[in-house]
Amino acid sequence: MLYTVFYHIVHFLLFILNGNIHFEAKQNLPKSGYILVAPHRTWWEPILFAVGAWPKKFGFMAKKELFKNPILSYILKHANAFPVDRAHPGPSAIKIPVKQLKHENLALIMFPSGTRYSNKLKSGAEVIAKLAGVPLIPLVYQGPLTFKGVLQRKKITIRFGKPIMVERKGKLTDDKTLAINQSLITAWHDLDHAIDPNFVYVPDSKKAELEKEKGEL
Repeated sequence: MLYTVFYHIVHFLLFILNGNIHFEAKQNLPKSGYILVAPHRTWWEPILFAVGAWPKKFGFMAKKELFKNPILSYILKHANAFPVDRAHPGPSAIKIPVKQLKHENLALIMFPSGTRYSNKLKSGAEVIAKLAGVPLIPLVYQGPLTFKGVLQRKKITIRFGKPIMVERKGKLTDDKTLAINQSLITAWHDLDHAIDPNFVYVPDSKKAELEKEKGEL
């Protein structure tokens, strides 16, 4: 119930703040559960993705530190978010989203790169998809990369791709994972090209360098 209230509030705020948001190819979204997977480009993407896929409701992974604040914890829990320890994810990082997908009629949003400044895909989404028996739905965001650009009502486009199935039988080998990741990368490229053939994602170079240095420590 509270999730629905959140949706209508956020939808109204997005219209007021920007009002120039376009969702394309929504027909590719299944009626049943699925995992939206996208290259990470802005911090507000999960909000836009969830709004664009409405009336489907989503579960979210959130870093455990956010749940220390009782008010924020209450909001997150009622928005179907669950805490994850980024340093030591543990089995719950897989078990909880699988349960949400299989038994709670929710979908999931994941960013395989993990950060806005990395092109390296990490395993996780394909494992959850396999265990839950749901497809991966690639999608991309094109639009302003600063919140100032959002407030200036610059155009935002989100395009949903066709489902990528993860075979449930057999072991999820490294070769299979590599093939799935390559399918995602190809799908993202095709989606970007369909929106704007000249699009190139260029993150803040300074932040990217800091992220790289942090990863090397």
